[in-house]
Amino acid sequence: MTSNVRINIHPTFEVLAATTAARLITRLLDVQSDRGEATVVLTGGSVGIATLKAVADSPAYPAVDWSKVNFWWGDERFVPADSTERNGVQAQHALLGRIGADPARVHQMGASDHFPDVNAAANDYIRELAAAALAEHQLYHERPDENPAPALPRFDVLLLGIGPDAHIASLFPEMAGIRSTDANVVGVTGSPKPPPMRVSLTLPAISSAAEVWLVAAGSDKAGAVGLALAGANPVQVPAAGPRGRSKTLWLIDQDAAAKVPEQLTVRQDR
Repeated sequence: MTSNVRINIHPTFEVLAATTAARLITRLLDVQSDRGEATVVLTGGSVGIATLKAVADSPAYPAVDWSKVNFWWGDERFVPADSTERNGVQAQHALLGRIGADPARVHQMGASDHFPDVNAAANDYIRELAAAALAEHQLYHERPDENPAPALPRFDVLLLGIGPDAHIASLFPEMAGIRSTDANVVGVTGSPKPPPMRVSLTLPAISSAAEVWLVAAGSDKAGAVGLALAGANPVQVPAAGPRGRSKTLWLIDQDAAAKVPEQLTVRQDR
């Protein structure tokens, strides 16, 4: 663990979702006050979607100018665009459709009825990320032509759920995706968790974010959380890999914290 890693333990699932939502609102406000707009990478899963719903339910949510928030995804199920299995569809119901998000700023990953295979969808997302990065580069640099644009836009906050097997996004233990270092997005086939085909950011893309927030709840996540915080190899324990450029936050409930190494408990931020 590096000095920018912080552990926040909450008593229940509900408190975790509510406090993560409040933290996200505050962070987006801070970023918008500096830059005028903000960018967040969303996740699915029970805690991820509960957090998005808690954002929309918060009396403080109107303080954010949601028309100037850019939304990306860490991963997506490669199923039809209207499938309720998709993180994007769930996020639309929980948050995006309730806050007036600008559709032009909502960057969905490709669906199975729009692309022939997961690799085509992954390559399309690579192109979309690069286009956004170029536009951002030209907007915020006085002499944009003197330096090449990055392949990724700035991610202010990137949310990640954690599976019981320690997977993050759709990067699973020992599979090709977690080993990938030469692409920002990969197609995933043969996922051990259905559906078998997915699209995912890679670990280098995830760790390009200014802040990475890993959110987990439940006793079934305790082993994965404990191994990740103990410094396991990310190939075997993908949750051990992400590191935000300025901050890495572990936002977990008491059950998920059951196997956090004793020497790390002093780093909790109550």
